[in-house]
Amino acid sequence: MQRDSFKIILAVIFTIYFLWCAYSPIDAVFLHFVHTPIHETGHVFFRFFGEFAGVAGGSLFQVVVPLVFFGYFVWHEKPFSAAIVLFWVGQSITDVSVYAADAVVMQLPLLSGVTGSEGGFHDWNYLLTETGLLRHTNLIANLLRFFGTVTIILASVGAFLYAGKGESVISDFDDF
Repeated sequence: MQRDSFKIILAVIFTIYFLWCAYSPIDAVFLHFVHTPIHETGHVFFRFFGEFAGVAGGSLFQVVVPLVFFGYFVWHEKPFSAAIVLFWVGQSITDVSVYAADAVVMQLPLLSGVTGSEGGFHDWNYLLTETGLLRHTNLIANLLRFFGTVTIILASVGAFLYAGKGESVISDFDDF
């Protein structure tokens, strides 16, 4: 298979950027601005299944939305595009790990403008308290970060593996 230079360059850029995001997820502010409205929408959608699901739905939806795009590209046999979107999935998981890690100290600024320790509602403090897992906050946050990082590494491998000629990066709209 002949390699596509543009795809290789894109894979290198995405690998460097998303590995940096995994290394320091709290500093991945650009994508956090993408995740925030998706996260908040998840609260609305999942609220119909009860309070716990409504609270968990924010973080869940934040990961599910990029997974849907990943599934779309897999379904349409566009492995390079799927690999590129998989970077987003992994970074979304590492973004959730930052919120989970804050469950005890509750120092992250929330949309309400205050931190959880100042009286704002903190999703992960609620979720881990309700499940009796608050004492395992660090383990849960580290597992999320680990799985997010592994997902980013798999995305990188996939991007380089499928960076061949044949799949256009910019989709043709003829299929619609």
